[in-house]
Amino acid sequence: MNAPEKLPPTHIGFSLGAWSAQQLTAVEQALSRWVACPTDAPAPAGLGDAMRYAVLDGGKRLRPLLVMAACEAVNGNADAALRSACAVELIHAYSLVHDDMPCMDNDVLRRGKPTVHVKFGQAQALLAGDALQALAFEFLTPDDGSVDAATQARLCRMLAQAAGFQGMAGGQAIDLASVGLPLTSAQLHEMHRLKTGALLQASVMMGAACGAAPLAAQNALCDYGAAVGLAFQVVDDILDVTADSATLGKTAGKDAAQDKPTFVSLLGLQASRDYAQQLLAQALASLEASGLENTEALRALADMLVNRQH
Repeated sequence: MNAPEKLPPTHIGFSLGAWSAQQLTAVEQALSRWVACPTDAPAPAGLGDAMRYAVLDGGKRLRPLLVMAACEAVNGNADAALRSACAVELIHAYSLVHDDMPCMDNDVLRRGKPTVHVKFGQAQALLAGDALQALAFEFLTPDDGSVDAATQARLCRMLAQAAGFQGMAGGQAIDLASVGLPLTSAQLHEMHRLKTGALLQASVMMGAACGAAPLAAQNALCDYGAAVGLAFQVVDDILDVTADSATLGKTAGKDAAQDKPTFVSLLGLQASRDYAQQLLAQALASLEASGLENTEALRALADMLVNRQH
């Protein structure tokens, strides 16, 4: 068996746009090929249409990009990284499908188009989310020898923990239970550490797990992932009150309308903006402390997500 393919290092004059375009092409092609492909592996009774609608042709793909960037930083296995990138995106997509349903956030717009339950009905949306979650773990366990068994198990465990009650699902449970209730700063941080931050942090750590890095570097990447995960949510809360629905691609102002606690409601708008910049500085400092050389993509992604307009 040939040695695992290595991701190319970044160079001086790094361009996030060019780098992202290359990575996203690979991710989009893989998702189109692997998600309930109409010719190779069709899903029954229209389920594949709902699955593909939920995943393809939309979204920032930030989580896949974090996987690919972290793998690049540790000179890891590109096959494992691509599968991890797609798996994380499927978990993210399934969570959005379920979160948008009437039993939770009851939203009608996502990624600039009708939500899955509006397009396909609630039952089909529920099944599509279930199927996407299962498919994510199938992606991580290829039987072609491209990813060794130990790495497969490690990646599955990371993703399961980030998606379950110790991560995203647990955070969503807190979110639903907190509507209309005042939260302390510690409570709000814990909710978003689980709901949003866990999967973003896992994206970084799964990318790192595709290669080998000293323990100190792994810990630094973990700190980076925690900082960008929280920063992403802070900026999301800011945009919910400053951007319109057309710009966001989802319903703007819904947090205030649903009386949900946010960083803006707790800190105020300007203090939230300042906090996002503080978290960016923490993320960049963690990369510096990692001692890794090829961190240009991780640096640029952190800056992009904090300073984004949608």
